[in-house]
Amino acid sequence: QVQLVESGGGLVQPGGSLRLSCAASGSIFSIDAMGWYRQAPGKQRELVATITSGGNTNYADSVKGRFTISRDNAKNTVYLQMNSLKPEDTAVYYCNADGWNYSGSWFGSWGQGTQVTVSS
Repeated sequence: QVQLVESGGGLVQPGGSLRLSCAASGSIFSIDAMGWYRQAPGKQRELVATITSGGNTNYADSVKGRFTISRDNAKNTVYLQMNSLKPEDTAVYYCNADGWNYSGSWFGSWGQGTQVTVSS
């Protein structure tokens, strides 16, 4: 079983910055893609950004130029640097990781979520 633990959420003023972290642990042979998703109240969960093991990234149009995703493969950790935050970025942010465990099975795991609130 693979566990994801997120950290770094909180309350920030518009225009401010936050950095989210997500560490994966457990029976991990390799991790392919890691990513961040978010869900605002009354809305569906949406993709924020993803990154492959090779470093290829993909961003939602709404965060391009403001958010940066990165990862440390040695630590099985993914980061999300969020700058120029807007009230509409307020949501619960979830980490996701897909890969292979030592049993030879594919896994797809989610973190518990971390709240990001952008408000003055």
